[in-house]
Amino acid sequence: MPEEVLFKTEEQATRTEIADALRDAADQVESGDVRLTTDTEERTTSVPERPRFEVELERLTDSETGEQRYELEYEIRWTK
Repeated sequence: MPEEVLFKTEEQATRTEIADALRDAADQVESGDVRLTTDTEERTTSVPERPRFEVELERLTDSETGEQRYELEYEIRWTK
């Protein structure tokens, strides 16, 4: 199934800024309507009552440098 990215943003932020964004996102998910915005883009979607929720923590190692990085992902998924 081909993937189509409808919205994406990535930026450096403090833990406090991330926690604030996650609290705001949680309130929006609970309401059922999520609004995603940047300075140049806006996207709104409705989240169903019982979507699938996934939490994943990964450790990735760069094959050239051996440097390790971690990714903590929260994912909400549903079909239409």
